[in-house]
Amino acid sequence: MAWIRRLLIACMLVACAGTAWAQQPAVPAGVPAGMTREQFDALVEAISKSVAEKIKTAPVADAGKPAAAVAPAVVDDLEAKVGAFLAHAGTVVLALPQLAHDLARIPKMLDQSEQGGRGALVFLILLSCAAAAAVAAEFGIRRLFEEARQRMSAEAEQRSGLHAVPLIVLIALVDVVALGAVWLVSYGAAGAFFHGTDGQSKLAALVLTGLFAWRLYMLAFRVALRPGLPGARLAVMGNDEAWLVYRRISAVILAIVGLRIILRVLIAIKADSAGISFGQVVAALVIFGAFMWAVRDCRAAVGEWFADLGRVEGRVSLGERAGRSWAVFAVPFFAVLTLAQIYGAVALRFSIPSAMLLTLNVVITLILLETLSDFLTRRMEGHMLATKTARPARLSDVVARCVRIAAFIAAATIVAQTWIVDVFALVDQSGWQQLTRRSVTAGMTLFLAFVGWELVKFFTNRYAAANGAVGTGGPVDEDAAHPGGASRLATMMPLLRIALAIVITIVALLIVLSELGVNITPLIAGASVFGLAISFGSQTLVRDIVSGIFYLADDAFRVGEYIDCGKAKGTVEGFTLRSIKLRHQNGQVHTIPFGQLGQITNFSRDWSTLKFNLRFARDTDLEKLRKLTKKIGQEMLEDPELKDEFIEPLKMQGVADILDNAIVVRFKFTVKPSKPTFVQRQAVKRMVASFAANGIEFASATVSVQTVGGGDPAAAAAAQSIAARSQAAANAATAAASAG
Repeated sequence: MAWIRRLLIACMLVACAGTAWAQQPAVPAGVPAGMTREQFDALVEAISKSVAEKIKTAPVADAGKPAAAVAPAVVDDLEAKVGAFLAHAGTVVLALPQLAHDLARIPKMLDQSEQGGRGALVFLILLSCAAAAAVAAEFGIRRLFEEARQRMSAEAEQRSGLHAVPLIVLIALVDVVALGAVWLVSYGAAGAFFHGTDGQSKLAALVLTGLFAWRLYMLAFRVALRPGLPGARLAVMGNDEAWLVYRRISAVILAIVGLRIILRVLIAIKADSAGISFGQVVAALVIFGAFMWAVRDCRAAVGEWFADLGRVEGRVSLGERAGRSWAVFAVPFFAVLTLAQIYGAVALRFSIPSAMLLTLNVVITLILLETLSDFLTRRMEGHMLATKTARPARLSDVVARCVRIAAFIAAATIVAQTWIVDVFALVDQSGWQQLTRRSVTAGMTLFLAFVGWELVKFFTNRYAAANGAVGTGGPVDEDAAHPGGASRLATMMPLLRIALAIVITIVALLIVLSELGVNITPLIAGASVFGLAISFGSQTLVRDIVSGIFYLADDAFRVGEYIDCGKAKGTVEGFTLRSIKLRHQNGQVHTIPFGQLGQITNFSRDWSTLKFNLRFARDTDLEKLRKLTKKIGQEMLEDPELKDEFIEPLKMQGVADILDNAIVVRFKFTVKPSKPTFVQRQAVKRMVASFAANGIEFASATVSVQTVGGGDPAAAAAAQSIAARSQAAANAATAAASAG
């Protein structure tokens, strides 16, 4: 309470006075130094009366209702603040004449002719010449290197990938040199003509510093927009749109710089505070109007720019839609900043313009960094498209995404601290640190979880791309090469990713909840009970999951292998926690739970031996047949298309059977399991050609029938029927042997 504070202050004064008196032995006892006994007694009596009156008039709080006396005081304090704000707002609105009077004082204060200095007109002309010289120096240097900049821009447009980056950097260096010329001319003019401490020198310093700040801002936008230099442009827009956006942004920033200079001049000449507040309100409204003017003219061009920042290949993403509708978010953002500046002007909170400028700088920096990142990504994707190669996943992409998230978090923290602590003073610095300690820990945990998940995705995807091969059909009747199975680790990679994702998510959430003050022990116990209930209630699901784990542990199949599980045949395309997907060679996809797989027959593991029979005439020279077969096998081992497939060459095993009109000979070879039937067809084709060229005849299906009586038509017909059936049987046997 106020009277208690006064009492404490009085006691402190008395204590300090007593201490000082104790150090002065010449003063009468009980009287502080510098005071007489009468003065001291009068002071004590006055303090006593004040304390007694405060105690009498102070309301006695009801012990049973301690909080009831606080609420009216809070309401009264809020009403008092609102009333004071409205009263000062009325004063600010009526300060227009005073603001005009203070502005009219500026030319008179700049006139130093009576003191032997420059007149106001001479000073303004000299200052204008210095500013014009600084701007002319920048444009002159840029014009001097214009031909080289155009040539580098054209060459950068022709280069692919990141090979154009050095040229873009050289073009930017020219702009940096031009900005350096602005700095040299500005500060050189300030040192040569405005080096005093009078009002003219201070105004010149403000103007020249503001001029340099304007050109510094425009350097950043020039690098991103590059009007006139399409080959070096970072943003996605046409040349006319780039010029339009650049000029509108230049006008808005120049208006902001000019109005801040005027306000600082008003503060420097010690103008009326209400007039300065009115000037801040007018400046905020003018800046907001300039922004709305720029939005109206640049909405489509900037929308295309921002939409490209959020574009995702193959679909219209939410980021792309938000980018095209950027004005829907930008107008309320600037409206809030304008209202905050108006509030600061009326409430005499002069830190709000600085906070607004900081917020704007942070937003601009994020946009430009995102534009640079998008430009580098587009250049790499364009290079890969031109060379018809797939863009490999790179660790730099993961680092870029993590740095982007970290930049957004840092920007949000800086802006929040500026407005919450420095502007609105909702909490002090110590309160902010206490408030953000747990939040920062939770945020860092989530960020590290994000980084961990990005690294898991990167390494698992890269390993799967390097080692995982997925087939499109079985090995039967495959003429073309058929990729083999993936490695064991690549096969288990999807399950590994799911497991790591679950672990990262659970650990991160538990840490965050713990830092936010949530007791996580009941959550862990509840999760255990819930998991147990799921286990008992979903026995089929548990059986599928457990069966899948054991199948993978036994390495029964891998992605890309051709298997037969009894229920279906096909190539393993992938699997989840509970089921496997098989692609049949005819195109069908079978999804089978692990619990229903049963026995697995893997046709794609290690090697494959094929045996087939061919029928030859009974008088065939078997030794000659063996040598010809060995020669064919050697030729196939030397064939570039087939040599890498063989493990054991083609050879003749021997006679498998003897028929009435033929002998059956068996052949075999061992190859890799990727395309065995293709190798078999190649072998049979070579054997047919080679045997015919060397007098080896295949068995004929013709059957000789001798009849008594010569020309009996019925007997001839019976003989032809028997021959036809024999031919059909031989053809069927040959086809079966060829099919393996």
